[in-house]
Amino acid sequence: MIEDWLAPLMFCTAFLCIFSGYPVAFSLGGVAVIYGMIGIYVDLFDLNFLQFFPQRIFSVMSNYVLLAVPFFVLMGTLLEKSKLAEDLLLTIGTLFGRFRGGLALAVVFVGALLAAATGVVGASVVAMGMISMPVMLRYGYSKELTAGVISASGTLGQIIPPSVVLVVLADQMGISVGDLFLGALTPGVGLAGLYALYVLVVAWLKPESAPALPIEARQIEGQSLLSRVIKALLPPLFLILVVLGSIFMGVATPTEAGALGAVGAMLLAWMNGRLSKDNLEEALDDTVQLTTMVIFLLIGSTAFTLVFRGLYGDIWIEDLLVNLPGGKWGFIAISQLIIFILGFFIDFFEIAFILLPLLVPAAKLLGIDLVWFAVLMAMNLQTSFLTPPFGFSLFYLRGVAPEEVKTTDIYKGALPFIGIQVVALLAVAMFPELVTWLISDTAVAN
Repeated sequence: MIEDWLAPLMFCTAFLCIFSGYPVAFSLGGVAVIYGMIGIYVDLFDLNFLQFFPQRIFSVMSNYVLLAVPFFVLMGTLLEKSKLAEDLLLTIGTLFGRFRGGLALAVVFVGALLAAATGVVGASVVAMGMISMPVMLRYGYSKELTAGVISASGTLGQIIPPSVVLVVLADQMGISVGDLFLGALTPGVGLAGLYALYVLVVAWLKPESAPALPIEARQIEGQSLLSRVIKALLPPLFLILVVLGSIFMGVATPTEAGALGAVGAMLLAWMNGRLSKDNLEEALDDTVQLTTMVIFLLIGSTAFTLVFRGLYGDIWIEDLLVNLPGGKWGFIAISQLIIFILGFFIDFFEIAFILLPLLVPAAKLLGIDLVWFAVLMAMNLQTSFLTPPFGFSLFYLRGVAPEEVKTTDIYKGALPFIGIQVVALLAVAMFPELVTWLISDTAVAN
């Protein structure tokens, strides 16, 4: 009997430790040690499995694809710390501020750009909240629309390339980062377009909720405005396009493109006189912290997966998922529901390193396109991070929002964007071509 129950108990124990607040990496590693010893005691765990652990750890540390993570994070944090992101938002706001809803449209545009660069929901939402929320409230935007558009735009980093999230997904699922970037491009840009369309509809139906900037707030026009656009907008946009283009055209690997992006962000900061020692140290410190967290998670999840498989847990999971009612669609529905719920409580990286090694083999057996499945997962997590009462994005915004903005305002503002997310998610689920068409066209061209 213990042979049948040891792997499920290990799985449940790991999640109990995680939900108790104990660090995820140490929860996974500690549970692996405890259940490995139990398995050895009951003569169920083969000691030969332990020989693979150093080799697995070495492969994690020498993983060339994951080296792109610190580069992309450094690129985004440099744009934020050097205030280039703030200049970008204020310039777009001035450009579109003469129109109703212009500031909100600027938040969507800049949010997509910044979120893609950082790939970290917390950093994107906090930066956008601190920069844009006071400005929008000052010029009469409703609290709900302001909170909703900021929290939603910050989550776009989950899906719009070049995103750290997509790099990790591709690595853990054994698929091409370039293919996943191509697959996520249409849904990501389309989602940002739907956000912008919603803002325009609100501005049309409720002009008092999204007014145009007063004349005195948009005095910059003509040559001065053009100069500001060229200086603040074009360089970061060009940098993102160069990074993506080098990957899509096969000129550079994602890691090489990430390094190019990090160097490019440094050059932009230097050219604008913003590359100070303090800014660089802060950006490097943030990058090291996130990268260290990812590495420890990988080591803990590697130990957990190794022992779990040694206790035949992989066979248990595969049998459970493959034999779900509804076949392929039953598996997709259950797996996406689990991911959605876990998104309330634990970070994306933790979800990716714990669940993907268990879900991917079953997905392969069921003949599911892994690129499409990865895009579904990224969009699903976006929705989870935005959904009250536990959504991470809402908590991050609450932390930087002024006292006049209540938590209920943030929740109400998020609801329409959750509806947009659900519609987009269903569209991608029903029409996989939204993900695969660019990949097919690129393959034909090559």
